[in-house]
Amino acid sequence: MRRYHTGSDFRRAKSIAELAAMARRRLPHFAWEYLEGGAEEELTLKRNRQAFADIALLPKTLVPCGDINTRRSIFGRELPLPIAIGPTGYNGMLHRDADIHLARAATERGLPFTLSTVSTSSMEQVVAAVPDANFWLQLYCLKDPLIQQDMLQRASAVGCQTLLLTSDAVLLGNREWDRRNFARPRQLSLRNKFDVLRHPRWLHQALWPQGMPSLANIERYLPPEQRNASGGAHFMGAQMDMSLDWEYLARLRDRWPQRLLLKGVMHPGDAEKAVALGLDGIVVTNHGGRQLDGVPASIDCLPAIAAVAKGKLTLLLDSGIRRGTDILKACALGADAVLLGRATLYGVAVGGQAGAGHALDLLAEELRLALFLLGQPDLAALRAGFSPSCTVS
Repeated sequence: MRRYHTGSDFRRAKSIAELAAMARRRLPHFAWEYLEGGAEEELTLKRNRQAFADIALLPKTLVPCGDINTRRSIFGRELPLPIAIGPTGYNGMLHRDADIHLARAATERGLPFTLSTVSTSSMEQVVAAVPDANFWLQLYCLKDPLIQQDMLQRASAVGCQTLLLTSDAVLLGNREWDRRNFARPRQLSLRNKFDVLRHPRWLHQALWPQGMPSLANIERYLPPEQRNASGGAHFMGAQMDMSLDWEYLARLRDRWPQRLLLKGVMHPGDAEKAVALGLDGIVVTNHGGRQLDGVPASIDCLPAIAAVAKGKLTLLLDSGIRRGTDILKACALGADAVLLGRATLYGVAVGGQAGAGHALDLLAEELRLALFLLGQPDLAALRAGFSPSCTVS
């Protein structure tokens, strides 16, 4: 069994796995399970990692690799790496102002940052703090059309040009670990309350002095007495529109003049519909194994989707990215770039902006080294074979 450095200095972490081990020590149990847990038996959560392990790399030798090229052009903008930070909710539970820390870490490295609708910093706060961010926004389908329209207007006002509609989380998956940690909705069990007291460093970095953060993006839509974490969670549960369908997406395409992506695609037939609607991109994802358990890994679904959609829109992939070789494999199988979720959250949990930046730097270093050792200096020239199992060369 591998042993990881689990001290408090995130700069000593040599991998995303070590950052995760540090985060596990730093966070109270309920916050760690919120970050790390999956749905039901966590079969899909585990498959997300195993699927990457099942893809073999076939290196070539005696290939000059003096200049390693990891650049990718996404939506007409050249990125130094095929990476964007993806949308994750309630990040302030891990570190105060975590969304702003993530945005700054991404922007320092020329990478996009995606803010969740259920973020603990509002889109206005993030853009004010990081005005040069390549800012993307994730959107849920809400029942109230006036609120939905206001969200779009606010996104446009802050200069957002890339909108991701999430389609696979209208209802939350069966996250049993979440229910175990609470005596009743949004009320920690006594055992977890005692555990929180055993984590004074987390109390200081996340809760001091305002307490549990609220969902800043939706605060303005709540009565004053409900502008807190509990009120925001109740609001989102009541506002999720379970009638979300392709007709809604078509109307959103007509209303939103900037780039529009669909996040939640796993079936090639859905990718074909997205192409037909004129979407700018899709995100191949199983929501990090947190929704329907027992579905394939995102990377399992990518080749069939790339076969019908590659070159017709931008293909992004998330779920299970922990190594530079994972990014390499995703690009070889058709992804234009990957979205990071847990990988950078481990970093922000233990080191704020610098911790998130360290996570990005680890992945960048691993990706460059993997391309060199593979004998393939240009990321764009990677190819994949499928006999008998997928091999990247």
